[in-house]
Amino acid sequence: MLVLTRKPRQTIVIGDEVIINVVEVQGDNVRLAIDAPRHVKIYRGEIYSAIQDENKSAAMPVGKLDLSALARVKK
Repeated sequence: MLVLTRKPRQTIVIGDEVIINVVEVQGDNVRLAIDAPRHVKIYRGEIYSAIQDENKSAAMPVGKLDLSALARVKK
């Protein structure tokens, strides 16, 4: 993990396409502005974790499925 110290109006550049601007610092809160191409997905950490958890639960097997109805449809 890279840890950087930045002041308001200073930036961090990631690759050639992503620029993070420190907009404001108030106590424990930091406001960031992120300039990135539309194809780059940007999520808050807690939202990303929730998406990952939902994807994992959706991929889990529910149990043994009865596929006999599909066999009747094919005929």
